[in-house]
Amino acid sequence: MQTSSLFIIIAALTLVSYYTGNKRAQHRRHSERLLALPGHYGYMTAMWSAIPAVILLLAWMILEPGYLNNQITASLPAAIAEQSEDTLNLYINNVQLAIANGGLSDDLVVQQAASAYIDAKQKSRFLVTGLILVLCISGIIFALSSQLTKQHARKRVEGVVKVFLLLCSAVAIVTTVGIVLSVLFEALRFFEAVSIIDFIFGTTWSPQTAIREDQVGSSGSFGAVPLFAGTLLISLIAMLIAVPVGLMAAIYLSEYASPRFRASAKPALEVLAGIPTVVYGFFAALTVAPFIRDLGESLGLTVASESALAAGIVMGVMIIPFVSSLSDDVINAVPQAMRDGSLALGATQSETVKQVIIPAALPGIVGGVLLAASRAIGETMIVVMAAGLSARLTANPLEAVTTVTVQIVTLLTGDQEFDSPKTLAAFALGLMLFVATLLLNVLALHIVRKYREQYE
Repeated sequence: MQTSSLFIIIAALTLVSYYTGNKRAQHRRHSERLLALPGHYGYMTAMWSAIPAVILLLAWMILEPGYLNNQITASLPAAIAEQSEDTLNLYINNVQLAIANGGLSDDLVVQQAASAYIDAKQKSRFLVTGLILVLCISGIIFALSSQLTKQHARKRVEGVVKVFLLLCSAVAIVTTVGIVLSVLFEALRFFEAVSIIDFIFGTTWSPQTAIREDQVGSSGSFGAVPLFAGTLLISLIAMLIAVPVGLMAAIYLSEYASPRFRASAKPALEVLAGIPTVVYGFFAALTVAPFIRDLGESLGLTVASESALAAGIVMGVMIIPFVSSLSDDVINAVPQAMRDGSLALGATQSETVKQVIIPAALPGIVGGVLLAASRAIGETMIVVMAAGLSARLTANPLEAVTTVTVQIVTLLTGDQEFDSPKTLAAFALGLMLFVATLLLNVLALHIVRKYREQYE
């Protein structure tokens, strides 16, 4: 039986357990005083059925591959089983290929091992199916017993829910820590080969592999300053476009626009958030960049075919919905009583917006701006197609630049050796980007907290 079928069986028996427990408690409530609502008893019996069965199924899914591989090894002749690990793995792969072909193979040894694998798998699944049925049916039997209504069902259900929420929080924390540690360990390997001072303060980025000793990049140049400068330049241009436009649009839609206009304008604005970034990249490369180049040439300016300005403008258009939608929701969440109080004191609508609504909604607005900034910093496709791959330290938005994320993708593209500084540099860039984003969030939280104290 397939794993999906087992989950379906567990779900069906869990529903039966809930219905049985609920009906049993409703029947008993006429003859005895219940310690909880009938629904709580239904949930408790459902948990009695589902939780042990799900734990068993998950354990089986984890342990079954190792068990089956051991069965393959045990079915092989001693002369093969005692060989090197590489040779043994080759036989196991041949057995798995034979299993995929229905257990048929030209090699008799492989065919016998495949037959042993199939038999062991069938027995394993038959056993786990039987145990799951027993565990699930036990919940139904418990629901029908006289001990059901003597339990503190609500406390037990709430306890299980708390444990579940704790596990979810632990998974989120462990995942975050795992991501950080995985990047950190690889970055430390990079810093063993390249000085962290040269990486953070270096102004030349040339991570190519040397061919001759007389090459400029014979030892590699891993100065990340041009990458961070390009990232900040493009992100700054994008934020200069997205924040004013998005915030003004949110203020107009929430405070000045009619309900009819708002009902049509807001969904139309949010459509921009659903457009794939590669489409924005094509728009930047085929429309915006040539327009900026032609406009610059008509004004006597030297504009590169791929420029930070083109990428920043298109990226700003892309993140406008994030700023406007979040800001609009936050502004609408401000109590109407605050607006009415301000207007009653003689303030105009613009003064109310400026002195009451915006300060009250500032934490949410800052959160939307931070989300937009994170999206801008992490964007890749638009930069690749509109700004290029040139790591250049410049503040001129008319020149080609690159960003940290683009270089990470470039360094990890293709067959790369993870022992070389060129590949490990991607993890160092990721670590620096994580640290910079973390510091930005901490600073923003500090500013919001300080302003909130002044406002309150």
